[in-house]
Amino acid sequence: MADCEMTLDGGIATMTMNRPEARNAFSMEMRSEMDRLFHEAELDDAIRCIVLEGSGDHFMAGGDVKNMHEYLESHGPAETQAYFLHRIHDLHTIMYSMRRMPKPIVAKVRGAAAGAGVSVAAACDLVMAEESAFFTLAYCNIGTTPDGSSSFHLPRAIGIKRTLQMTLLGDRYTAQQMADMGLVNFVVPNADLDGECDKLAARLAHGPTHVYGMGKKLMYRSLENEFESQLQMEAECFADCAKRNDYREGVAAFVEKRKPNFTGT
Repeated sequence: MADCEMTLDGGIATMTMNRPEARNAFSMEMRSEMDRLFHEAELDDAIRCIVLEGSGDHFMAGGDVKNMHEYLESHGPAETQAYFLHRIHDLHTIMYSMRRMPKPIVAKVRGAAAGAGVSVAAACDLVMAEESAFFTLAYCNIGTTPDGSSSFHLPRAIGIKRTLQMTLLGDRYTAQQMADMGLVNFVVPNADLDGECDKLAARLAHGPTHVYGMGKKLMYRSLENEFESQLQMEAECFADCAKRNDYREGVAAFVEKRKPNFTGT
């Protein structure tokens, strides 16, 4: 069984991080498989929404600290620096894929989202968490700084002061606290997580997929663009969507007072 697997049902790709015995902590195989699967999902027109989850009782507990310890026991500072530089760049290719993904990505969080688990959740477009889920950046507790794009996404999602609080103190936060701060979109009872996430994913999978991709691109680029550049991009994205089938269908459905039947094209 692979450390990361993907299944497709009704336009919804469910990507499962599959190391429950280690709270789904990253292994080298998991990184490689996630990278490959995100590339496949990007190019597969049958996929219209992605749900990212962890197997077992937890979302993801970050890096495999036991593996890190074993490496440190047998390597010196220079080798260690080179090793982790390469390892983290490998992780960041996944974040590039997630940001570029022209389809919505929903994080389905149960249990722990720790270290890189917070980073991965923050890189998703929407986050749904069960009430008992908890989040902790925790890098300072093992004597290092955050990775996995959390230093980019968290300040933009929850603000610099709260991000520094998470970074410097390494405390644990409930799902509701993270919703109040702006990282989590939906908090649901534990027993309802699967059903509510299925509803959200189905809604997205039946929506105007190309429009979602353009909307993601537009909003994420707004974090970096100047005013004039952003307005130009708004015009280009609207015009691009206007030539497509889903715009014609959406306008016709509005005029005819019926529910649109979007095909993602």
